[in-house]
Amino acid sequence: MPLLHRARAAALTALLAAGCMTASVPAAAQPWVSPTTPSCIQPGPLLRYLVVFSQLTTPAMADAEITEACGTTTVYYPEISVAVATSPDPSFLKLIGPQRAYSAQGESIAKRSAKRKKDDTELLRPAGARPGEQWDMDLIKTSAAHEIATGDKSVVVGVLDSGVDPRHPDLVDALAPELSAGCLTGKPDPSPSAWAPTTSAHGTHVAGTIAAADDGRGITGVAPGVRIASVKVVDDEGFIYPEYAVCGFMWAASRNMTITNNSYFIDPYLFTCQSAPGQRVVYEAVRRAVDYATSRDVLTVAAAGNAAADLSRPGRDSMSPTNGDAQTRPVDSTCVVLPAQLKNVVGVSAVESTKTKAGYSSYGLGAIDVTAPGGDARTPTGCVLSTVPTGYDHSCGTSMAAPHAAGVAALIASTHPEADAVSLGRMLNAQAETLACPADYDLNGTGVQDAFCTGYSEYNSFYGHGLVDALAAVTK
Repeated sequence: MPLLHRARAAALTALLAAGCMTASVPAAAQPWVSPTTPSCIQPGPLLRYLVVFSQLTTPAMADAEITEACGTTTVYYPEISVAVATSPDPSFLKLIGPQRAYSAQGESIAKRSAKRKKDDTELLRPAGARPGEQWDMDLIKTSAAHEIATGDKSVVVGVLDSGVDPRHPDLVDALAPELSAGCLTGKPDPSPSAWAPTTSAHGTHVAGTIAAADDGRGITGVAPGVRIASVKVVDDEGFIYPEYAVCGFMWAASRNMTITNNSYFIDPYLFTCQSAPGQRVVYEAVRRAVDYATSRDVLTVAAAGNAAADLSRPGRDSMSPTNGDAQTRPVDSTCVVLPAQLKNVVGVSAVESTKTKAGYSSYGLGAIDVTAPGGDARTPTGCVLSTVPTGYDHSCGTSMAAPHAAGVAALIASTHPEADAVSLGRMLNAQAETLACPADYDLNGTGVQDAFCTGYSEYNSFYGHGLVDALAAVTK
């Protein structure tokens, strides 16, 4: 994802007890008093919350409830009845209702980790990689496709990621600044400083795979004729908190984008479990946002992740929480990777140049819709070459596979402008090249199968409906 998987440096010290943040008031601090709720206090820190309301709650009603609970509304999305709020009061969660609110930021602070979040794609990048052939584009037949069509400017792909470099020569003509925004408060900010990359090249790499110019220089994207928008949902410490993603989906819907690419999973847990109160809030808010985007004809494409997990029956999660020291925990049937496993999302696994599932790629019957090139870090140029703010570089991961699928979807949307999001997703599945389960999946030659593929040729747990095919996208 990114998969931006780092462990966060805690800037504040605090504890979560009984679902509430507790901390002492610094000697010089003065109690904060709400104009309508005299009992509100401010021991700090100021935390950001995702709040889910019943459907049809009006903005005035939502704001009144948040204010009464000693909070301040940052933004309210009436279309899905979800708000982002802040509060310095440790009683906010209890007052608003722990079953309907959650602070991923607060949980991060409580972990007090001295580490940064690990980035899976950086770990999968081979040392000393140099620009070379775009084997990934050959694998999905983009050159032949471009002789017929390169995509239409009316098609916009939102790159929900760490920001896209607006000065990169391969991207400058494709990027739509007027459709770009930063979402790191949960509320969209269209100023260029809010959506430009700062600490990560990940979003620029993803953007190049989708739409880098076909100008004979640098690299060429899957759909160089379409436009892209930078929607920043990854903060400087590598986290994608749920309010960032909700903001990104809502922004894409409000700007009538055609597709969003989501090469990440939502923190602070690899698997978000509906059986846990706070995680249930995250699941419901993100589900509503994705469903709303779908209703506005925005197709959501997402990476399956680099945990090598069978998403249909994971059993255990050893990577969460991502904002502290990970602890192995059992996960049940309510636990899913967000957003990849939601109903209206195209989940994408990764293959190597041999069209074999990459060892790191997660998989699962019903979780994977299509597969695409993600690369193999075991060889010097086996990863995917794309744009970065300093030029070009190779990276491996399902983060790299998802934009190939999003690019092919953009070609289909250009060829079939009348298609809605659901139809576009079905066509993306239908054009894929069938890949059967491998007879032997022993990647390291130990005599032991590294994973087990289930299903049949036309639809299975490794490849879903098959490998995306750019030529078929513009001809079928």
